[in-house]
Amino acid sequence: MRLHRLDITAFGPFGGAQSVDFDDLSAAGLFLLHGPTGAGKTSVLDAVCYALYGSVPGARQSGQGMTLRSDHAAAGTRTEVCLELTVAGRRLEVTRQPPWERPKKRGVGTTVDKAQTWLREYDATAGAWKDLSRSHQEIGEEITQLLGMSREQFCQVVLLPQGDFARFLRADAEARGKLLGRLFDTRRFAEVEKRLAERRRTTEAQVREGDASLLADAHRMQQAAGDAMVLPELAPGDPGLAEAVLSAAAVARSTAQELLTVADCRLTAAESAQAAAERGLAAARERHRLQQRYTEARERAARLEERAGAHRAARQRMERARKAGTVAPALELRDAADAEHRRAADAETRARALLPEALVDAGAAGLAAAARRAAEELGSLESARRAEGRLAGLAAERTGLDRQERADEDVQHEAETWLADWAERRGTLQARVDSAQEAATHAEQLAVQRDPAHRRLTAARERDRLAAAAEAAHRQALASAEEAVEARAHWLDLKEQRLNGIAAELAAHLTDGEPCAVCGATEHPAPARRIAGHVDREAEERALAGHQRAEERRAAAERHSGSVREALAAATAEAGDTPAEQLAAEAGELESRYARARALASGLHAAQEELRRAEHERERRVTAQQEAAVRAASRVAHRERLQREQAALEGELAQARGTAGSVAERSAQLERRAALLTEAAEAVRVAEDTAQRLKDADARLADAAFRAGFDTPREAAEALLDDAAHRDLQRRLDAWQTEETAVRAVLAEADTTDAARQPPADLAAAERDAADAGRRLRDASSARDAAARRCAELARLSQHATTSVRRLAPLRDEYERVARLASLAAGTSADNERRMRLESYVLAARLEQVAAAATARLQRMSSGRYTLVHSDDRTGRGRSGLGLHVVDAWTGRERDTATLSGGETFFASLALALGLADVVTDEAGGVRLDTLFIDEGFGSLDDQTLDEVLDVLDSLRERDRSVGIVSHVADLRRRVHAQLEVVKGRSGSAVRQRGLG
Repeated sequence: MRLHRLDITAFGPFGGAQSVDFDDLSAAGLFLLHGPTGAGKTSVLDAVCYALYGSVPGARQSGQGMTLRSDHAAAGTRTEVCLELTVAGRRLEVTRQPPWERPKKRGVGTTVDKAQTWLREYDATAGAWKDLSRSHQEIGEEITQLLGMSREQFCQVVLLPQGDFARFLRADAEARGKLLGRLFDTRRFAEVEKRLAERRRTTEAQVREGDASLLADAHRMQQAAGDAMVLPELAPGDPGLAEAVLSAAAVARSTAQELLTVADCRLTAAESAQAAAERGLAAARERHRLQQRYTEARERAARLEERAGAHRAARQRMERARKAGTVAPALELRDAADAEHRRAADAETRARALLPEALVDAGAAGLAAAARRAAEELGSLESARRAEGRLAGLAAERTGLDRQERADEDVQHEAETWLADWAERRGTLQARVDSAQEAATHAEQLAVQRDPAHRRLTAARERDRLAAAAEAAHRQALASAEEAVEARAHWLDLKEQRLNGIAAELAAHLTDGEPCAVCGATEHPAPARRIAGHVDREAEERALAGHQRAEERRAAAERHSGSVREALAAATAEAGDTPAEQLAAEAGELESRYARARALASGLHAAQEELRRAEHERERRVTAQQEAAVRAASRVAHRERLQREQAALEGELAQARGTAGSVAERSAQLERRAALLTEAAEAVRVAEDTAQRLKDADARLADAAFRAGFDTPREAAEALLDDAAHRDLQRRLDAWQTEETAVRAVLAEADTTDAARQPPADLAAAERDAADAGRRLRDASSARDAAARRCAELARLSQHATTSVRRLAPLRDEYERVARLASLAAGTSADNERRMRLESYVLAARLEQVAAAATARLQRMSSGRYTLVHSDDRTGRGRSGLGLHVVDAWTGRERDTATLSGGETFFASLALALGLADVVTDEAGGVRLDTLFIDEGFGSLDDQTLDEVLDVLDSLRERDRSVGIVSHVADLRRRVHAQLEVVKGRSGSAVRQRGLG
């Protein structure tokens, strides 16, 4: 990382805009940042940190937002910090503006503008800056990733606060651990310690939970076993708990199994007794049932004897009904014939009531003849009906002719009216077509003139623009030429100065005893020394490079000026000398005329189309007028023909109607007469037929009743039974027969009669004996089930406990392993002899690297006297691993860093800071840190030590670094030529920069 430029506005003590050119300061490799106390030296470093990370270092972190604003700033000036730097091969520019409380643009009072951040990158190919982001978060992540350091690491590695390292040098292990932990970010190792401790607590809780579950199973086994099991007096987590629970469970299972065997024997005896009692009860119940069955059969036989007379009468009634059943078909036929005859007689009476008086007493043949005569007259009226329909059609045709005549008269009148104005209308439309045609021709002529006019106008505008550009390019070429001349003069001046001081440059390489490269002498009694302002080879080469770049810029400016002049000549040749304003006016007038002509010409197609439609309409109206005249002539002949046909049809209809109002009315009268006569004739015939069938049915009924044994048909009808009565009588006869058969069967059973001869059965005593035996069986079964359940429950719980013990075994092993690791990482294990935590162990390795890197510089600063060493020894009540001692080569002893003097403490802490910067840089991924700042502490050094310290700092240039010393020591102003001075005043501080030149 190399800083190039820092711009500060209204920040901290700086009321106005200030700029720091780090490239100029860094040219010598070592520069001084000095000024009186309170001027704002540290604020320059704060601005660098704020630009990169959006916050300032250390205790000044509270100074964020609007508190960063300078009290000396004008009301309308916004606080801003802009830093240009190169990191990871990319040249970036970061600009930050904190929140700002500014006066309102309208009204009174203030308003707060939000913080703003910009990030830009220089594109060397395009030679310009390009915007990357305006997001605070994105810019912060980008900067942190490129630098590879957090803000705390940057403040310790780049800004090198000496007071912090002096305290670090004398601090105890805990304080060193906090600082190193922030710099090297060892939180992951602390997180490992935390995770191991959490894992130990988790596994311990799981083991205790498993032991608690095992004890719960033991308690449940004790409840199942009663007093046969004794629980171990152990708590969850105690050793031997699993073995004690499994042993007690085994004893309980053995005792329960013995109890189950005794219960099985008692259950077998109770089952035998209960079976004997059940057999006795079954025998008593069977004898009681048979005795009751015999008694019931005797009672049923007595009731049958009492109903014997009614049973014989029912049998006789059923026999008489069976005989009457043979007469039933004849009775049904006679009843059907009688009903049919009554219906036919009623229909005949109704039909005769509708006939004329002359035909009321006529027979069926006479009525049929009259119906035939009416049908014949009705058929003769068919042609009259057709004539009547045609007469109605003739009236409709005459009405249609009248309607057509009126429509044709309207068509002729409308056509005559429209055609009367045709000549005038056609002339108007043709004039519109001719006018639009002329406008189209004019528009084509103007279109040919438009493109040249526009080209001249464009060329004129380009001519005017290039004229101004040519003037600017000419001025730029002159300025570049002057700059090239000045750069050449500067280079030649520096070259001359170097040649004048070349003796001092050559003397710098002389060594006693070695020959001089110029004269060959081996003694050098008075070598030339460099004076202030000496120009070395590097300065001359920089001046030569500046001269060459100026020459390149001059040549580029002249080429650009020539190309602009050529383009100007081409544009002038195209546009001429006419002013662009005049050409624009001419082009505008031409465009206006062209637009008007196009507008008139656009109506050509519409005018032509309207004329075509008008001509088509004229043709249509003429044709319609002619067709209407033709239709009028044909209607006259058609009307005469219709009148003749109407007269003939009216004569024919008068004869066919007779006294009726119309043929249809006469036809309806005849239809009704024929229907009445036909219906009456059919009714008379049916009545005669049904009367004969009734007479035949009476004869057949009398014969059937005599053959069945009845004196009259009435007796046979009275003997018949309907279906319901027949089913009821048959059911009673069948029931009597069934009951009689059942009683005889029961009284004939041998076991029933044998039981009736025995004494009555004692059913209650047998039931009491069976109940007692069943109760004893249930008790024995319950006792046996309880013993079996106890054995099963104990077996299940024992199996569950055994499974739990097996499941807990690996978990218990894991707990012991994790507990050992956690104790070892936390430094509490006996195996950790130095009681060193894991994070402390890692930090100790880092501190050892820092001490080695710091010793390389400390030995040079102390002329080889002091060496920093890392110690793992335990100090006080703290833990070991972060001890830091100094070895004094003069005494050969190792002593505490607190015994160093003030100056020794300074250069020891400076060496420690530089060593720490190297180690943190490597830790951050090898990011190059080309710019460092060292804050204060030089006032405690004597002249010799100060020279040695400055030599060490100057040697940092070997790694292409530039080091800024922040100090107000006056002697450093003489020793360090490149300086940045901060001057304070009543209106705020300002910076003054002085480089090597």
